[in-house]
Amino acid sequence: MDKVDCCFIRDGRWFRYRACAVIPSEGRILMATNPGVDYYYSVGGGVHHGESAEDAVRREVLEETGISMEVDRLAAVHENFFRGLMDNNDLLCHEVALHFLMKPADLDSIRSTRFSMDGMPERLAWVPLPDFKRIKVYPAFLPELLESQGVRHIVTRE
Repeated sequence: MDKVDCCFIRDGRWFRYRACAVIPSEGRILMATNPGVDYYYSVGGGVHHGESAEDAVRREVLEETGISMEVDRLAAVHENFFRGLMDNNDLLCHEVALHFLMKPADLDSIRSTRFSMDGMPERLAWVPLPDFKRIKVYPAFLPELLESQGVRHIVTRE
C-alpha cells in the first residue's frame, strides 16, 4: 500500500485528512504532546492514500501506543480551519478529521513510540476530563463525544 498521506498543499493552503482515536479510561483521555508545542493533541494522524479511516486509526494507535486496539464507533467528523506549520511554512489549513471512539483494551502496556510531523519525540499523557476546559487541548470537545451516542459534525475555526 502506498504510504503517502491524503493531503496536499496548493496556493499557500494545506488540506489534511486525519483519523483520530478517542481513548478514555477512568475519567481521562489519552493525548499526545511533544517538546515543540505547548498543548496536547489527539492520538492519530494522516490517512494514507488507499487506506480506510478505520484502518488508519488502528494503525496510528498501534504506532503511537504500541497497543493494537479496535474501533468501537465513529464519534465525530471534525472540520478544522486554522493556521499551521507544514515544512516550516505557515499555511492556512483545512483539516477533516474523523474521531473514533476505541474499544477498551489493556492500557497498562501503553508506551510512546512515535515522533511528531516535525520530528520531535512524542509523549503520551492521560488528560483528566475537567482539564479540557483549563489547559490547551486540541480538540477540546473530546469529552463531549463520550456522552454522545450519534456521530457529530463539528466545525471549528481557530
